[in-house]
Amino acid sequence: MTTTAHSARLTADELAAVRADFPLLERTVRGGRPLVYLDSAATSQKPQVVLDTEVDFYEERNAAVHRGAHQLAEEATEAFEDARADVAAFVGARPGEIVWTSGATAAINLVAYGISNATLGRGGEAARRFALAPGDEIVVTEAEHHANIVPWQELAARTGSVLRWFDVDDDGRVRVEDAASVITERTRVVAFTHVSNVTGAITPVEPVVARAREVGALTVLDACQSVPHLPVDLPALGVDFAAFSAHKMLGPTGVGALYGRRELLEALPPVTTGGSMIEVVTMTESTYMAPPQRFEAGTQPVAQVVGFGAAAKYLHELGMDAVAAHEHELAAELLRIGEIPGVRIIGPREPVDRLAVVSFVVDGVHAHDVGQVLDDAGIAVRVGHHCAQPLHRRFGIAATARASASVYTTREDVDAFREALAGVRAFFSVD
Repeated sequence: MTTTAHSARLTADELAAVRADFPLLERTVRGGRPLVYLDSAATSQKPQVVLDTEVDFYEERNAAVHRGAHQLAEEATEAFEDARADVAAFVGARPGEIVWTSGATAAINLVAYGISNATLGRGGEAARRFALAPGDEIVVTEAEHHANIVPWQELAARTGSVLRWFDVDDDGRVRVEDAASVITERTRVVAFTHVSNVTGAITPVEPVVARAREVGALTVLDACQSVPHLPVDLPALGVDFAAFSAHKMLGPTGVGALYGRRELLEALPPVTTGGSMIEVVTMTESTYMAPPQRFEAGTQPVAQVVGFGAAAKYLHELGMDAVAAHEHELAAELLRIGEIPGVRIIGPREPVDRLAVVSFVVDGVHAHDVGQVLDDAGIAVRVGHHCAQPLHRRFGIAATARASASVYTTREDVDAFREALAGVRAFFSVD
């Protein structure tokens, strides 16, 4: 996937209308300074339609889903499943291929623990395809968020499997050209990020999936940073599973989704058990519902799910080609911070095959101090290791500052950020 040109564009009037949809962006901070929000890779702001949709659910149709015969329960269930259809359509999937989770971290853990349960013999004959043996391999990459490293470390420890990984190059790009040597005949799982939350680099999915298929390995894609910003068709990418979250794509916190190929979801044993996911329970054994309900035990975050659906519809109506084009222009503008003396970008320096997520260091100034000076100017950025310590270690640094954009970000936001950043070294007298 190359992000160099897009036919669609948001006009100035359209961007102004988008901006007006986000009430939080109107507030001031730090003594009346206008807010410049450049932390969308951590969490996005929410349009009014998402806020209204959640409130409407609580005011008009709040009830348990898939449980009652009364009108409120019917309306709540319809809204819940309509949201599933909207989110599924947004990523090119069928509704039965979308499982609600508490977030992307939970979605990845669901797959990892499902494989673990299959290895223990749970799930019967159908689940044997997931079972791991000592010496089998799980492959990740050096670019992963901890949520796509730690669950696989734990799975390897439980099963006696071996954890391997793709290195990244000096631009922070995953070395997919090493697929033939990293993914071997013993590889059973390949888990990798679509877009790095540190470097913004896009990982080419096709060569990884092709090599995994050659050896019969499952593929698990962390799509948290791609689904909100690019047109993404998960079935077309060919991955077996993918995780993404609502709060990074203009939706509520506390809810995410696992995409899984239907035949794999049908074979995967459940992880969390209890109410809402069973068919028959006796005192000695239970049988489970078909996916996705098999993986949705207990009371679901229904209002948040409905808000998730509203966020997907909002982005769909804007058009993801237009969103991607707008953010591509912002990426090019953000990367101009590399022209500021003493500022070093961690990741690709050109706006090709990368998104508007730009991490950087300022010579002689700790990332947390950079963030504080920017905050004093009303500019919100992320500082720290961004839940990606191995990637920071690869570049020999403990922390970076990170600016990241979304569809509501303007060029004026980026200009204000660059102007404030240019004065950081002078503020600390390290020029």
